[in-house]
Amino acid sequence: MADLSDWAAALPAFVVTLREGFEATLVVGIVLASLAKASRSNLNRWVWFGIVGGIVVSIAIGTFLVQGIQALDQSQQLYAPLFKELLEMGLGITAIALLGWMLIWMTRQSQSLSGEVKSAVNAALNSDAAGWGVFAIVAIAVVREGFETAVFIAAQFQEGPVALVGAIAGLLGAAMLGILLFRWSVRINIASFFKVMGVVLIVLIGALTIGALKHGNSAALVANNLGLRACWFLPDSCILGPQLWDFSTMLSDRQFPGLVFKALLGYRDHLYVVQAIAYVSTVTIISTLYLRNFSIKPTQENDNPPNSQSNNSQSKQTEQKV
Repeated sequence: MADLSDWAAALPAFVVTLREGFEATLVVGIVLASLAKASRSNLNRWVWFGIVGGIVVSIAIGTFLVQGIQALDQSQQLYAPLFKELLEMGLGITAIALLGWMLIWMTRQSQSLSGEVKSAVNAALNSDAAGWGVFAIVAIAVVREGFETAVFIAAQFQEGPVALVGAIAGLLGAAMLGILLFRWSVRINIASFFKVMGVVLIVLIGALTIGALKHGNSAALVANNLGLRACWFLPDSCILGPQLWDFSTMLSDRQFPGLVFKALLGYRDHLYVVQAIAYVSTVTIISTLYLRNFSIKPTQENDNPPNSQSNNSQSKQTEQKV
């Protein structure tokens, strides 16, 4: 059984899947509300088909990536360790790019999310294949969020199966929030939720930066051992520059509470100059671009989905999302 401190590895996965899952849940809720308003609830089954299809595709992507890492880890080929480290570094960089893009661009676009989804649903209802149109809207929304999550989980593969537990817990949490919002009409401050989650996500992106550079350094070490002369900063590191600190005896990142700081904040008991510069630069740039979104006034929509006062309240909450 995993030690309590080991569960710290589940926290980043929980945060990412909770945030991504709730975004997809909002789209699903808006689609269902739009179908109810149009008296086309007979198409609801296509919504559930879209959810299942999107989840299956997302799981397939995650499984493919993780199995690729496992295959390289178990391979006896001479260059397999090098390719494994490069793959994990690439996944980390991809996760940084995807999460950063989602946080900045999608936050700006979400001000008109409700209207765009409603327009897409109306277009689907006016087509000859309304069911497939609804399916595509939901499936694409789920796959979009699921792909980002799958890449993040694969990038955290070295943390073991505990990260998967965190991801499942996050998805269950997102589903529960959706039920509270759309089924039970519980008031949720969606804008505040996404603002807080956005700040946490920025810190996690910074942590991914440090991890990606660590894999890059490991790849350079392996290449150097293979005679490719890839190291520049021996003996401190290979490509990370001089060591900035060594807190391994004071606050190890393999024990509590250092393990929690590592999972959530990107803390390392051994930190190098290049990692520190990259961390500060990444967090500063993304934070600046992210905070600019809040200076943009959200657009107001005149139509509210569904047919009751409680559903009108749900729509207004959804449109408050930032």
